[in-house]
Amino acid sequence: MKRIVLSTLLFIAAFNSFSQKPANPTTEIARPKLVVGIVIDQMRWDYLYRYYSIFKPHGGFKRLLNNGFTCENTFIPYTPSVTAVGHTSIYTGSVPAIDGITGNTWWDNLENKEHYCTDDSSVNTVGSNTPAGKMSPRNIIVTTIGDELRLATNFKSKVVGVAIKDRGAILPAGHAANGAYWYDYKTGDFITSSYYMNELPAWVQHFNSRKMVDSLYNLNWNISLAKEVYPNYCTDDKEAYENKPLGTDQLSFPYNLSKFAGKDYGKIASTPYGNSITVAMAEAAVTAENLGKNNATDLLAVSFSSPDYIGHSFGPNSWEQLDDYARLDEELGKFLSFLDSTIGKDQYTVFLTADHGVAHVPNFSKENKLPGGAFESAGIKDTMNAQLNKVFGKDNLIIGILNYQVILNHAQIDSAGLNKDAITKWIIQYLEKQVVVARVFEMDKLMQTPLNSKEREMLINGYYPSRCGDIQIVLKSGYVEGNGNGTSHGLWNPYDTHIPLVWYGWGIKHGATNKEIYITDIAATVSALLHIQMPSGCIGHVIEDVMMHD
Repeated sequence: MKRIVLSTLLFIAAFNSFSQKPANPTTEIARPKLVVGIVIDQMRWDYLYRYYSIFKPHGGFKRLLNNGFTCENTFIPYTPSVTAVGHTSIYTGSVPAIDGITGNTWWDNLENKEHYCTDDSSVNTVGSNTPAGKMSPRNIIVTTIGDELRLATNFKSKVVGVAIKDRGAILPAGHAANGAYWYDYKTGDFITSSYYMNELPAWVQHFNSRKMVDSLYNLNWNISLAKEVYPNYCTDDKEAYENKPLGTDQLSFPYNLSKFAGKDYGKIASTPYGNSITVAMAEAAVTAENLGKNNATDLLAVSFSSPDYIGHSFGPNSWEQLDDYARLDEELGKFLSFLDSTIGKDQYTVFLTADHGVAHVPNFSKENKLPGGAFESAGIKDTMNAQLNKVFGKDNLIIGILNYQVILNHAQIDSAGLNKDAITKWIIQYLEKQVVVARVFEMDKLMQTPLNSKEREMLINGYYPSRCGDIQIVLKSGYVEGNGNGTSHGLWNPYDTHIPLVWYGWGIKHGATNKEIYITDIAATVSALLHIQMPSGCIGHVIEDVMMHD
C-alpha cells in the first residue's frame, strides 16, 4: 500500500512540474543594472594610502575604500606590464600567451612588421578626417566580459568603452561592443571607427560641438592643494629630471594652458583635465545610451589615461602627479554621485583597478641612492648592429628591441646565409656585460634558463611566439626604458605589477583581504557576479570574499 501511495505522489509531483510555466530566467537571476569598470592608467597600489590624507570625504577613493571591498595584494602575473596588455587582461581574465596582446606594440613574425595593438587597416575613422580611428579589437583572440554579457542576454545588454587612449577604450569594450570612443589628439573630438558604426551618434556629435577641451584649457593648471602640503608627499616640482610635456618654457606650476586653446589639442592628456573630459564623456554615454535603464545589465568601461601621461613625464614623486590624484579623487566622487542619481544607489557595481604601476624616475633613484637607472634600447641596438656588422659582415641584423625583447632580422640573416645561433650567442654575451641587465636568454630556451619561479611564470605568461622577439632581456630592479628623465614601466617588479583593486556597490561586501589575487581574477569574479560564462581565455579565479551571499 505504501508503495502505491509513494508512486502516486511521485506521479503527481512529476505532472505538476511539467504543467507549470517555464521559469523566466530574467526574473530569477539577480543582476545589477550596470557594471562600471574603472581603470586608472598607471596607478600603483600604494597610492591608495600614500595619498589617503589628501583624498576628500566626498571624493571617490575614500568612498570606495570605506564602503566597498579592497583586495590589497592584487598583482599582474605576466610581462610586459603595459597599458594594452593590462586593459586586455582585466576584461578577458587572460594573459598575453593566450589572448595575443603582447604589448602596446609588437613585432609580428607572420606579417614581418611592427604592429600596434589596435591597428586595423580594414576600417576607417568615424568622427574626423585623421587616421586615428583606423582601429578595432580584432587583435584580441579571445572574448571579453562585455562579449560574454552580450551573448548571455542575446545582445540586449549594451557595452560601451570610453577613454582618451584608443587602446583604453577599444580593448576593454571587446569585440561585440555597441561602441568604443576615444580622443583624437589632432581635432580635440571623441571618435570611433567603422568597426562599430558608420556615423557618430548624435549625442557624441553634440558632445564634440561643445569643444570642452578649450574651456578646460582656459582654466590653466595651478596647484589645487595648499602649497605646504606638497613637500610632505613629493620632491620640489622643478627637478631637472622631469620631462616637459607642456613645453620647454613651462618648468613648473602654474602651467599656462590657455595658449593651447584652438591650437594644440594633444596637451590636455598630460593634465588632470584629461580626467575631467573623460568623466564628462562617460556621463554623456550613460545618459544618451540609457545605460542601466534596460531590462538587461549594461557595462561601461572607463579608462583614465592622464595619470599615465603625467606619470611618465613627471614621475611618482612629483607635485604634478600628486595634484593629478587630488583632482582625480574629486572627479571620481562626482562620477559616483552621478551614478547614484542616474542609476540608483546600490543598483550598480563598480570595480576600480589599474593596468600597471610605475618605477621611480631613474635619476631620482640615483639622487636618493636607490637601485636604478636608464636602459636606452635604441642606442644599445645601434651599437650592437655596428659591431655585428664588423663580425658578420652585414648591417641591421637586429630590427629592434621591443617589450624588452631583441628582434632579429631573420630575412637578412637567411638571405646572407649567416649562422643565427652564432649571432644570438654574440648578442647574449654582449648584453650580459651591460650593468643594467640581470638576465638575458633566448625566448625558446626560457624553460632551461635558471630563473626565480615567479619571474619564469610571468615571462611564460607573456610569451605568444608569433608576436614576440627572439631574446629576452630582464633588467635589474629600478632600471627602466628611457634616458633617465621621466619614467616608465613594463617589468615584473612589484612597483610595476602591484595594483589596486577595489569593489563597490550592488552585490559587494564591505571589507578587505590580503590574499594574493591577480588581475586575471577580475573577469572571473564579474562573470560569477552576473551568472554568465567566463571569457573564452580566462584563467582567473572567482574572488569569493568580495561577494555577498544569500
